[in-house]
Amino acid sequence: MRSTRSENGRSVRGGRRKALLAGLIAALAVAAQLVLGPTGVPQKAAAQPAGAQVVRVAEFLAECNFSHRLPDDPIVVPGIPGGSHMHSFFGSHATNAYTNLGDLKTSATTCDPQVDLSSYWVPTLFVNNQPVEPTGTTFYYLGEGVRDDVIARTQPIPEGLKIVAGNAKATGPNDNTRARWSCLHAGQVNPSTDFVNCPAGTMLESYLDFPQCWNGRDLDSADHKSHMSYPVDGTCPASHPVPVPKLRQVLRYPVNGNPAGFRLASGPGYTMHGDFFNAWPVAEMDRRVRDCIRPIIKCGANGIPS
Repeated sequence: MRSTRSENGRSVRGGRRKALLAGLIAALAVAAQLVLGPTGVPQKAAAQPAGAQVVRVAEFLAECNFSHRLPDDPIVVPGIPGGSHMHSFFGSHATNAYTNLGDLKTSATTCDPQVDLSSYWVPTLFVNNQPVEPTGTTFYYLGEGVRDDVIARTQPIPEGLKIVAGNAKATGPNDNTRARWSCLHAGQVNPSTDFVNCPAGTMLESYLDFPQCWNGRDLDSADHKSHMSYPVDGTCPASHPVPVPKLRQVLRYPVNGNPAGFRLASGPGYTMHGDFFNAWPVAEMDRRVRDCIRPIIKCGANGIPS
C-alpha cells in the first residue's frame, strides 16, 4: 500500500508539472508575438507568411517615379516660381514653388505605395543639353549607420519635416558633398563624387544618404540643414538626439559612356543634392518604424516583412 501511495503521489505531482510547463510555453508564445510600440506599450507584431524567413535589415521603401520638371524649390526658395535651377520631381504631382504640407496631403502621387504623399526632388540631369530622367527611382528608409540600441529607439519621421542633403554650391569634388555616382551592374567602376564613365549596357546611378538625427524641435531651419545631423560614432549627437529612419535616394539614369556631355542643372556631378518634404500619413510611418526599423526587419513597399 505504501508503494501504491508513493506512485500515485508522483503521478499527481508529474501531472501538475506538465500543466505548469504547458502554461509557461503558451505564455511565452503570446509574448513572442508582442513588440514594444512607440510609447513602450506592447503591440502585436506584423503578421508574416507561413515559413517566411526574416531578413535582418532595418528597411522599408517607396518607388516614386518621375512626376514633372520645374525651376522651382518650395524649401530653398518658397513662393518664387522660376527662382531655382531646373528640378526633377518625384512623388507628389502637386509640387511647385508654393507647395505646403496641405497641398501634398490632398494630391495624387507617383509613389508605390500610394500612401506615400511625400515630395522628392533633385537637379535635372542634362546629356548634351537634353534633359534625361531616371527610369529607376527608389527611396529607401533605413536603420543603418547607428548602433542597434539606437535603431531600437528610432522615432517616426515627423509629418512636414523638410530635409536637404548634398551640396548644390560645391566648387569641387571634395567640397562637403554626400552624393556618389556609380554604374549599375558594373562594380569594377569605382564610385565617385563626380560623373563616372559607365560601360555599354549599364546605367549611370546616383545615390545620396540624408541625415538621420533630428533636433526634436524644428521641421526646417534657415539653411534647411541645421535641424538635422549625421550620426557620430554610431549614435546621434546631443544636439540632435532623436534618431529617425535614414532616407537613401537611389536614381538610375538610362545613360552611359563618356560623361563629357553630362551636367546637372546645378552644375558638375559633385553638386548633386536632394530635397525631401515628408507627407507620409502619421499612422503609416509609425507602423513601418515599429514593424520594420526598430526590430531590424526588411520590409517591402507595403511595410510588411518581405
